[in-house]
Amino acid sequence: MTGTDQGCRPGCGACCIAPSISSPIPGMPEGKPAGVRCAQLTDENLCRLFGDPKRPAVCERFDFDRELCGDHREQALTLIAALETASGT
Repeated sequence: MTGTDQGCRPGCGACCIAPSISSPIPGMPEGKPAGVRCAQLTDENLCRLFGDPKRPAVCERFDFDRELCGDHREQALTLIAALETASGT
């Protein structure tokens, strides 16, 4: 994947940091608050649970969207955090 409309940017990890996740995650049984790195996010910003049945359903449904993910990682972090704030969670 290349960071174009085809899909996620390798090593971005914004969707594993910016939003809150209320469902249990291995290593985070209470989920995670917004702005906190997921325990399953590697130092290279890759998901350890990608393709694993233990991966939360909410994470499975989170797809690349240019409007949400922007043109680079920092923009994705900002846009996802803004959506989190706007949704009131």
